Amino acid sequence: MKATRKFYVVWEGRAPGIYDSWEECREQVEGYPEAKYKAFTSQDDATEAFRGDPREHLNFARELARKMKDRQKPDYTTIPGIRLDAIAVDGACSRNPGPMEYRGVRVADGAEIFHGGPYEGGTNNIGEYLALIHVAALLARQGDTSTPIYTDSKTALSWLRRGHSNTKLQPTEANAPLRAVLERADAWMASHSIPNPILKWYTEKWGEIPADFGRK
Repeated sequence: MKATRKFYVVWEGRAPGIYDSWEECREQVEGYPEAKYKAFTSQDDATEAFRGDPREHLNFARELARKMKDRQKPDYTTIPGIRLDAIAVDGACSRNPGPMEYRGVRVADGAEIFHGGPYEGGTNNIGEYLALIHVAALLARQGDTSTPIYTDSKTALSWLRRGHSNTKLQPTEANAPLRAVLERADAWMASHSIPNPILKWYTEKWGEIPADFGRK
């Protein structure tokens, strides 16, 4: 049987509009606070809904959001070599450049510790780097020098070794807020060292990093 084509309306997300694939829709709504979206089987219905009141369609959207949130997470206690006492970080960017965000979660239970963004005009590498600086500064304020930090980004690790970011991002009015955050992160790196172990997350062996935004 031929699969029914669907059209996804995003009323509130990173880029509101109508999308013809779930992957594109998910990039706009997953991790976005109070996202509002719904699937339709007709482009005409989707267009009419997008122009109308999203409150008429939100019961379905809330149920879909709940299912996404409840997706099964790996049991990291069964995987040898993973530090359960660590914090894992990740960044995500819808385009390059585009809306960018980052976060950190506890490996043991997946609880989100911090979330930055979204910022316009960013890149995935910047998100990964800011996540590392954010968690390092957070642990420093807490006087915690022992909690390990996981990242799966080779670029972010190389920037840490340099002691500053190394992005080629061109300055624009849209990315000015992000560039200000990046400058503060570089300034923090210039005046601090990171005593906490910075560990590489081995995606090939362990699967996606616990802080992954799920947009592959």
